Amino acid sequence: MNLDHVFVCGHPALDFAATLRARRSTRFEMFVTPDRLNAWYVESGLVDTITPGEEGDVREATRVREAIYRLATNRRLGEDFDREALAVVNAAARKTPVTPQLTLAGRHTDATPEQALATVARQAVELLSGPDVPLMKECGNPECTRVYIDRSRGMRRQWCGMESCGNKIKAAAYRARKKSGPAATAH
Repeated sequence: MNLDHVFVCGHPALDFAATLRARRSTRFEMFVTPDRLNAWYVESGLVDTITPGEEGDVREATRVREAIYRLATNRRLGEDFDREALAVVNAAARKTPVTPQLTLAGRHTDATPEQALATVARQAVELLSGPDVPLMKECGNPECTRVYIDRSRGMRRQWCGMESCGNKIKAAAYRARKKSGPAATAH
């Protein structure tokens, strides 16, 4: 499985929640080390630099990530919020967030893993209490469990991303059609 972080969900909190892939089947964990967690914070554009993390940062990040996923799923399905998940996200959101600074070279954001996580939790609060809630959908690929924001005309988007899931599903459907189609003529 590809170890690159992917940002296809249309919102940073949903991309964060998607770092545990294929939740219903193989369950592929992207945050295997503090370095991989910090790489996500940098690659997402949340921070420019981040202090080295520890195993405890990974444990806390995965706890918050699972709570965000639970709450996004509750919202998507029109259910009441899970109270335990609410407490986890709100506790993280109360901590000090990242603070951008103006430097001679422009904007620079340096943070600790705890500040980066607090910022993701705040982004989740904004998303789950905001106008994009009705636009949240789960990817149509049964193997994928990413939740994304569908801003397409008529809300007809089916996949989290064409590269990650859409092409795979379309290619599989094409192969299935070819197999069950008229018998190929022998040469």
